[in-house]
Amino acid sequence: MFTIGDFARHGRVSVRMLRHYDATGLLRPAHVDPASGYRYYTAAQLARLNRVIALKDLGLTLKQVGEILDEKVSSKELRAMLRLRRAELEAAMTAAADRLVQVEARLRAIESEGHMPENDVVIKSLPAVRVAELTAVAASFQPEDIGPVIGPLYDELFRRLDEAGVKPSGPGVAYYEDAPEGEGRITVHAAVQVSAPLRDGALRIVDLPPVGTAATVMHRGSMDTVLPTAQTLARWIDANGYRSTGYPREVNLECPENRDDWVTELQAPVTRS
Repeated sequence: MFTIGDFARHGRVSVRMLRHYDATGLLRPAHVDPASGYRYYTAAQLARLNRVIALKDLGLTLKQVGEILDEKVSSKELRAMLRLRRAELEAAMTAAADRLVQVEARLRAIESEGHMPENDVVIKSLPAVRVAELTAVAASFQPEDIGPVIGPLYDELFRRLDEAGVKPSGPGVAYYEDAPEGEGRITVHAAVQVSAPLRDGALRIVDLPPVGTAATVMHRGSMDTVLPTAQTLARWIDANGYRSTGYPREVNLECPENRDDWVTELQAPVTRS
């Protein structure tokens, strides 16, 4: 048998916690010395301790933990519960990391206020371009809503092109429109330039019309961090006597595996105010 201190060390818990579990009936000592009141535990009780901790980490109350243990939850059932909880925690961590990226992007946008790097913005015309595309609807134009939509679209787009034996003839071109259902929803077009014909039904082929005047700027890095660049472009447009006439296109000039090394040109259609 182990003293309560030894058992606490083997179970990687505190003595205080073991006393609390004893008081609540979750984990009684195997033996209590009637003279000294010292608690003693056996190695076999580590199994119950592990279940108590695991269930508590699932977010259950100690009362709920006791009820589950009294029903003799099997190791298989407990593993399934823990796997589900692990998936939930991983999803929460991913969401928190995505929110952190957007907070940092907003912070950089705020820090860049008042700075107008005019040399970064170029006014030019855009030629017509033929693209193959897939579309879907995003909840809003915020990066955290666009990213989860456009990424899978491009994955599927390139899968279908590969299946059709067609190689892109130019860079990817993402463009956006207000969705018919409104309420801020956005139709996302994930497109890539093509020249070879495609078999019927493989993909939608669209001829994007030329744009007479566009204000353009280069964004370097993941599109999750595009906000400061996009707002720099917006400030330049406003300060130089132009007004926007639509959502900017995003032309993916360089897309290496490391998203931080991406180079994307933002192309905002404009007209003189």
